[in-house]
Amino acid sequence: MEYWHNMIVEKSWNVLQQLKGKFDFILIGGWATYLWTRANKSKDIDIVVTIETLEELKKNFSLQKNDRLRKYEIKTDEVDIDIYVPFYSKLTLPLENLSFEIIEGFKVIKVEELLILKQGAEKDRTFSEKGEKDRIDIMGLMLYCDIDLKRYKEILKSMKKEEYINDLITLIKNFSEYSYFNVTPREFKIKKQKVLNILKYH
Repeated sequence: MEYWHNMIVEKSWNVLQQLKGKFDFILIGGWATYLWTRANKSKDIDIVVTIETLEELKKNFSLQKNDRLRKYEIKTDEVDIDIYVPFYSKLTLPLENLSFEIIEGFKVIKVEELLILKQGAEKDRTFSEKGEKDRIDIMGLMLYCDIDLKRYKEILKSMKKEEYINDLITLIKNFSEYSYFNVTPREFKIKKQKVLNILKYH
């Protein structure tokens, strides 16, 4: 079961494909999660760009600067594109040295950093619709990705955010919406317990 309506999701994916061929960016957010997990697509696009790429985007789109949230925004064909810039945007992780891997021709943020960004986003909007989608994405990353927990914890330690580890365990324990992952309740329970055991012993 998809969280967002299929028509919006397809429009968003088409816009993202068009961006890929023209601009250099690192993909974060919901679409990055989808490319890592192959579960639950996104309706919004979140990218990190350099100042140089930002200038190129300005030539092709009507950009709005959101000073409160320290990002730039493009609204096109019902699709919101949120653009984050190193040294200006403030997310859970500094954006200057993000690691990435190439997936389907996209530069996609590495899964450990993505998990931390998703946790930070969920903290900021826990009681919103997007907060619910963040929790689904976090659960998907834990179920379907080979996360280097040592690296994940080292990043958190360097940022003095070790509490994210316990937050993650609590989120997994409380998560019950198995229908988003195309599994039976029993399969979900087994997968969830396996993830919790791995977290407990690392």
